[in-house]
Amino acid sequence: MTGMTTGSGRGGDAPPRPYPEVEPDRPAADDVPPAGSPEPAVATEPARHPDRAQYGVCAFLALLGGFVIVEATRIGHAVNAADPIGPKPVPILLGVLLLVVAAIYAVDVFRGGVGEPEAGEDVDLTTPIDWRTVLLLIGAFLVNAVLIDRLGWVISGTILFWGSAYALGNRHYVRNLLIAVALSLVTFYTFAIGLGVNLPAGVLQGIL
Repeated sequence: MTGMTTGSGRGGDAPPRPYPEVEPDRPAADDVPPAGSPEPAVATEPARHPDRAQYGVCAFLALLGGFVIVEATRIGHAVNAADPIGPKPVPILLGVLLLVVAAIYAVDVFRGGVGEPEAGEDVDLTTPIDWRTVLLLIGAFLVNAVLIDRLGWVISGTILFWGSAYALGNRHYVRNLLIAVALSLVTFYTFAIGLGVNLPAGVLQGIL
C-alpha cells in the first residue's frame, strides 16, 4: 500500500486546464444606431470672412513705413568716429519693419484671421459706452491744456485731477479738491527738483 502512487504521480504533473475563451466586448443594443438612421451632424466652424476694416490699419502701417524711409533718406551724412554708421540705418530699418508688418497683417486679414475678443473680468462687454463720463474726462484734459500756460500747472492740474474724480463719480468735493492741490504741488516740485523740468507756474510765478 505504501508503494502505490496516485494517478497524478504516475504521469507527472497534471496538464494545465485550458482558460475559458473571453469574448470581446460588444456594444450594447442601445449604443448601436438602427439601420438606415442618418449619421449625427458634426458641428462645423463658421467660415471666416476677412474684416475689410483691418485693411485700413494695414494701409496706415504701410504709409507710415514709407514716410519713415523717405524722411530717413533726407538725413545728412553725419558720420564720425563715435557713430560710424550714421543716423540713417536705424529709421530705415524701422520703416522696412513697418512695411513687413503691414504685409503680414494684410495676408492674415485676407485669410480670415481675426483677433480674439478680450474678455473682461468684471466688465459687462454688452454695456454701452458711458459718453457722459468720456466727455467730462475729455473736457477736463482740454481745460488743463488751455489754462496751463496762463494759470500754471498747479491750478490747471488741480482742475484736471478734481474734474477727473468728478467725471468718474466721486462726489467728495472738498476732499477731492485738497487731494488735487496736493498732487499738483507734488508733481510740480518733482519735475522741477527731481527732473530739472520747470512746469509753467502761471499766475503763481514767484510764489512757488
